Amino acid sequence: MRKSKDEKPDLDQIGRRIRSLRGELLQEDFAHDLGISQGQLSKIESGKLPPTVEILIRLTKRFRKSADWILLGDKQGFSVQREEK
Repeated sequence: MRKSKDEKPDLDQIGRRIRSLRGELLQEDFAHDLGISQGQLSKIESGKLPPTVEILIRLTKRFRKSADWILLGDKQGFSVQREEK
């Protein structure tokens, strides 16, 4: 089964959104916070490498942004908090 063009992630846009989350932090400091190397973060931000699931989880927890926003640019972008019973 072939993937349609719509199913391919836009790594450049994903990288831009992650870069926007980093704000004024240096890549080295942000990468350390995420548990990755500065080189890996640089490749993610420049669209050369997709973020791993682990990185996405860390980003969603730290910034309270949804994975949909990080990956797709969903307009709302805030994580939905589940109520615990």
